[in-house]
Amino acid sequence: MNLASLDLNLLVSLDALLQQRSVTRAAAQMGLSQPALSASLARLRRHFGDELLSRAGNEYRLTPLAVQLEELVRIALSGVERVFTAQPEFDPASSTREFTLLVSDYVVAVMGDTVAALLAEEAPHTRLRLATHSPAIVDRAEQALLSADLIFLPPGFLTGLSRQDLYRDEWVCVVAADSPAADAGLVVEDLETMPWVVTYHGPTASTPVVRQMRMLGIEPRVQVVVENFLTVPALVTGSDRIALLQRRLVDQLPLNVGIRALPCPFDAGPLIESMWWHPAFDDDPEHRYLRDLVLRAAELAVGADAVIDLTDTPAQKK
Repeated sequence: MNLASLDLNLLVSLDALLQQRSVTRAAAQMGLSQPALSASLARLRRHFGDELLSRAGNEYRLTPLAVQLEELVRIALSGVERVFTAQPEFDPASSTREFTLLVSDYVVAVMGDTVAALLAEEAPHTRLRLATHSPAIVDRAEQALLSADLIFLPPGFLTGLSRQDLYRDEWVCVVAADSPAADAGLVVEDLETMPWVVTYHGPTASTPVVRQMRMLGIEPRVQVVVENFLTVPALVTGSDRIALLQRRLVDQLPLNVGIRALPCPFDAGPLIESMWWHPAFDDDPEHRYLRDLVLRAAELAVGADAVIDLTDTPAQKK
């Protein structure tokens, strides 16, 4: 395809149309007249040989092709913006960039406020977007990281991307405060008989510690599945359920939350939190600034003794 023959402004029109699913609303978003955007839609329909927006009653719906294009358009626009805003050096004080981090609620609880505070101090005109990741996003992380800046995950989930380890934590078992196990302690048999609340549980998704349990032949009897960690205490309190949580998260919970944290009766291994990014941005000045800021935020949030590779070592690729 000859890109020189294409009007790349149509990408902006297409993005607005796919978001708003209405010519009128998309035109208002872009500050254009409705006839002008209708003309852009006609050109897009001719180019793709597809209606893109099809009328269903009083509203428009995306065609199957339009659904496929939705995320691709966002990635393309993000790439175009990165190209035309690139500078030889990055000046945080004057930047108006939006940084997007794909995170769990655990990472937000541990260091989200510290990242936001540093960014507000050093780059006051930028914006921080903390977007929740999911197993679906993790499965297509390489594509997601063309538009997002960083994703935070322990090692073992991703390959082919750049990585920097941040800090150490540990897993603990949590039970209801009035559970018999709270005073007696846990044994391996309890892990096999008590019902579990588990996070990120599916055919291709689970926390590393649950994988470790399975390697030891311990298969949890899963009763509840959630995709965030902060809902776990409410699902354990007053029940006979058990769950695994990060020590740093448990330490932030109110004292009267109704759970007890107990040592795991097996070798759960350390929890390493890492940040990952697309290798295309290894040497990007603003991206390097963001990574350095996250490293400094980790040290402030968890303490220097828990931070891994605090010095600016080359990113690992695995």
